[in-house]
Amino acid sequence: MGNKTTKKIKIGGLYIGGGESVKIQSMCTTKTSDIPSTVAQIKGLEDAGCEIIRVSVLDEEDARAVKNIKNKINIPLVADIHFSSKLAVLSIENGADKVRINPGNIGGEDKVKLVADCIKAHKIPVRVGVNTGSIEKEILAKYGKTDAALVESALHSVSLLEKYGVNDIVISVKASSVPLTVGAYRLLSKRTEYPLHIGVTEAGTYEMAVVKSSAALGALLLDGIGDTVRVSITDDPVKEVYAALRLLRAVGLDNDFVNVISCPTCGRCEWDSMELAKKVSSYVEKYRIPLKIAVMGCVVNGPGEAKDCDIGIAGAQDSCVIFKGGEIVGKVAAKDAEAEFFKEIDAYLK
Repeated sequence: MGNKTTKKIKIGGLYIGGGESVKIQSMCTTKTSDIPSTVAQIKGLEDAGCEIIRVSVLDEEDARAVKNIKNKINIPLVADIHFSSKLAVLSIENGADKVRINPGNIGGEDKVKLVADCIKAHKIPVRVGVNTGSIEKEILAKYGKTDAALVESALHSVSLLEKYGVNDIVISVKASSVPLTVGAYRLLSKRTEYPLHIGVTEAGTYEMAVVKSSAALGALLLDGIGDTVRVSITDDPVKEVYAALRLLRAVGLDNDFVNVISCPTCGRCEWDSMELAKKVSSYVEKYRIPLKIAVMGCVVNGPGEAKDCDIGIAGAQDSCVIFKGGEIVGKVAAKDAEAEFFKEIDAYLK
């Protein structure tokens, strides 16, 4: 999606890049070799809307577990490996749909060749992941901790893989700084046709992580940059998926949902529109149909401000009006407003 068309790459049963929809990723917090826990977490992520899942491979048990996990899930699985070409090869041989490595820490060029040969033999893609903590010393000395340093480090790693015949590559250049992340991806986008996985690393706990990721990834997606996305949050990974989904909706890359708009309210509001807005939002979250609903605080601006909505409600102290396409179609007592409005919503949903 967006303005930048990158190379199309297959991962499992999905395609990324090349104008395909932006895919939502997350990462398991379980020990990968704990197969029941890992599978249960992935199933929960699938239900939330996760399209690609990544697992950590810290030892041989983790690598061998990939095979069993893959047989029990429905989305592509990415094995995340650092410092060990052996574990990368073992993960691929056990069926990983993609591996995430940093060639700079995999153990020298001979080890990069070993992993590259295995990647080619199994015809899977690889993600080169660079962040501000993994930039090579010589590049850091030349550029400092800058967007240019991140991009040079990533492209150097990509060149090593290309040297050994690997061309199905995804790149990420993450930082914990929003300006640095955005700058690095914009620069990288100009210098490569490979698909980009975008994210802010070490973004923090829920509230700040969502704000930082929305600022950075929203800016990039609106520029047409980004083929897969992860909203990193120090919390339950299901929250990452919901946050990513909402982000894609906010920037116009997912229109197959029920969009609930509501005013922030002001002194003119004489009924509990806030509570109704929350109830409506929660009620419609699971539906995958294009519908726009408005919950407005007062009748002064309600129908006019929400004229493009399919259905809406606005209230006064004693009564509320229900409107469709900006035109009032009914008036109900305030005490009956919630029940009547949900009846009208259900007529669209069911």
